[in-house]
Amino acid sequence: MSDQLVSQSGQTLSEFISRFQLQQPQPGSFSANSHHAAVLIPIVCRPEPTLLLTRRSDHLRKHAGQVAFPGGKADPQDSSLIETALREAEEEVAIPASAVHVLGQLAPLDSSSGFQVTPIVGLVPANITFHGNEEEVAGLFEIPLYEALRLSRYYWLDIHRGGVNHRVYLSWYENQFIWGLTAAIIRRLAQQVSI
Repeated sequence: MSDQLVSQSGQTLSEFISRFQLQQPQPGSFSANSHHAAVLIPIVCRPEPTLLLTRRSDHLRKHAGQVAFPGGKADPQDSSLIETALREAEEEVAIPASAVHVLGQLAPLDSSSGFQVTPIVGLVPANITFHGNEEEVAGLFEIPLYEALRLSRYYWLDIHRGGVNHRVYLSWYENQFIWGLTAAIIRRLAQQVSI
């Protein structure tokens, strides 16, 4: 992976990597969720690095039509949550696990569906042809990394549900509405690497 890739903001991918790896994930709060899942945050190493995102199929039982990272539930045979994220990314968007350079992970977040989700950050070569699994993925799109990492692009709504207050993050990119856990993950990554 070239560390000389420079964004329009003048920051190099190597600067992003250094800031990400120098910051330890903040400790996650205690989770009542006993189910574990992982997602891959695929950073595509284009001249302008991007984040690869999916739009989930409209016929899925949970989170239908939502923007998401490739990922899913940990299987008993997975040796780690990194393996979970890589396996799911290969199944959902055809990213070979061997092609991903894993940088590390963010602290886990709780999902509304009862999972504790661990985001895994990985670099992906630009020469991979991504294609979504038709059963799970309705579409793929990329957002410039340094655009995604602008904290000012994230808004929040406080929702009171089941006697508990929840903060839900929202963002837009072109015609894509990014919200919920996906927006919270990107925002957390942005916080971790902000100067």
